[in-house]
Amino acid sequence: MSERTCGETPYALETNGVRKTFRMGEVDVPVLRGVDMKVHKGELTVILGASGSGKSTLLNIIGGIDRPSEGSVLFQGEDLSKLDDAGLTEYRRRHIGFVFQFYNLVPTLTALENVEVSTEVAETPMSSKEALKLVGLEDRMEHFPSQLSGGQQQRVAIARAIAKNPSLMLCDEPTGALDAQTGQLVLRTLMDVNARLGATIVIITHAAPMTGLAHRVVKIANGIAAETTVNEKRIAPEDIVW
Repeated sequence: MSERTCGETPYALETNGVRKTFRMGEVDVPVLRGVDMKVHKGELTVILGASGSGKSTLLNIIGGIDRPSEGSVLFQGEDLSKLDDAGLTEYRRRHIGFVFQFYNLVPTLTALENVEVSTEVAETPMSSKEALKLVGLEDRMEHFPSQLSGGQQQRVAIARAIAKNPSLMLCDEPTGALDAQTGQLVLRTLMDVNARLGATIVIITHAAPMTGLAHRVVKIANGIAAETTVNEKRIAPEDIVW
């Protein structure tokens, strides 16, 4: 992969005509039907879609976990679909921070150690302690996941992602396993990371109220990016009406 710079383009990532078809027995099932989308550098983008709309498949493709059947995904001008498996692994390690619905923390490691795991494969990591401080967990560094609430565990997962100093953070339903109040704290953390670090963040969700937080909203329906809107005025997480 090229050095970590997006040149003169305002986009962190672009998709052009991305299609994905899965083979189910003897039947081809199209999930993505031609997605054209641009993720702007330094913005928080929400990809909104109902269950089965293809948004998780799209996230896996732009994260280098899966490949499109057709079309291109451009990161810093490089087409990810042309990379071999080793190239995609390098892309994920060097440039992508993942946050999933379920925290995926190692239960036998402390919060600090869970974050340190991600820095071991990063090219230019930040301090694990600094990452935990950024998400408000400087007093929980030596706690194990079982000693943390769900919201605290998700904030450890966010710290693990940002400690890699990624070009792009991809969040898959990051509040899906949390109650509304705890979810607001997690969303506030993501907004703070976006504002303080200038991190480019993509959140996929089925929850329409969450779109008010974003700079830009991409709506996915039937495997197509049906609409993109820009929020002139964003709301705070505590103002979301679930």
